[in-house]
Amino acid sequence: MIRVVHLLHKLSQNTAYQAQLDKMLPTAALMNPGHDSVMMGYDFHLGPSGPKLIEVNTNAGGIWYACLSYNPDATFFPERLGSKLLKSFFNEFALFGKNPNAYPERIVILDEHPQEQPLYAEMLVFAALFRQAGIEVMIAGPEECIVKQNGLFIGDKRIDMIYNRHCDFYLKTSAMKKISDAWMNAQVCLSPNPRTYGLLADKQRMILSSHSEFPGSLGLSERETAIIAESIPETRLLESLTAEEAWRTRKQWVFKPDTGYASRGVYVGAKLTRVKFTELNPHSTVLQQRIRPSISQGEDNVMFKTDYRLFAYQDRILCISARIYQGQVTNLRTENGGFARVCII
Repeated sequence: MIRVVHLLHKLSQNTAYQAQLDKMLPTAALMNPGHDSVMMGYDFHLGPSGPKLIEVNTNAGGIWYACLSYNPDATFFPERLGSKLLKSFFNEFALFGKNPNAYPERIVILDEHPQEQPLYAEMLVFAALFRQAGIEVMIAGPEECIVKQNGLFIGDKRIDMIYNRHCDFYLKTSAMKKISDAWMNAQVCLSPNPRTYGLLADKQRMILSSHSEFPGSLGLSERETAIIAESIPETRLLESLTAEEAWRTRKQWVFKPDTGYASRGVYVGAKLTRVKFTELNPHSTVLQQRIRPSISQGEDNVMFKTDYRLFAYQDRILCISARIYQGQVTNLRTENGGFARVCII
């Protein structure tokens, strides 16, 4: 799993790979800010032949709850992890400013109606981490931001950096227009950002990566190409099959919206109804070979489906956690489920 994270990051930095995507990406993702994205997440299922990458996430949530699975009484990030997290934000801002000594004085943690988000408590822990480092922090929605000639503001306070937890990944909605304008004019360091999302996390990227010959044409070694081919399940657009073939083979697929998140709009083919199938947009629905999650046994012999999330910055692993659940897709609602500790032996 760690090798896959390293190789996909390496692929994302390849100029030939980037050039191949130019015709596919929206305008916001063509803007290269010179930095990457904090809080990447790589989700895996353990199949019979080894780990399979299910999806890549920007603004991956849950790292605080992963920490609590190691220490339920924690009130702050562990010192080592907190240091890694701060370094990732500081490095982003230094790359953005093209100054290794640049340091953000003010960070906004941005999300849609943040106080109503299920992971709002996690935002508060990040805010505490930034404040401990001497950074002014605000948690805000995009409607609170104002674009001025000299940058992006909340009230009279200029924003140096946005920790972007909003799920409008390509900044397409009217709510995110001010953020988009500031981003396109390089007035604010936005991380995660549309560029990294377009290169790595848009689910249509897995269509390319799942074809064994594709990475090999971009300077990866034979072994590196084999690792990617072995680790990414077959992925394709719904429109690549006739409606009859897609319905007939539905049990071998998971159906996903190409820019979806948090399992929204995801259907396991075996559970998909004919009515819902006819409602799917063939141009933006991704079919991914179904890889059944592994099973973990809890107390009282209760069985949980299990997947693994690697939190990363660039090609560096920040934290590894399992998620245990019951039901069709990953969730945080299963009793005694959620994030779970991973012991590496």
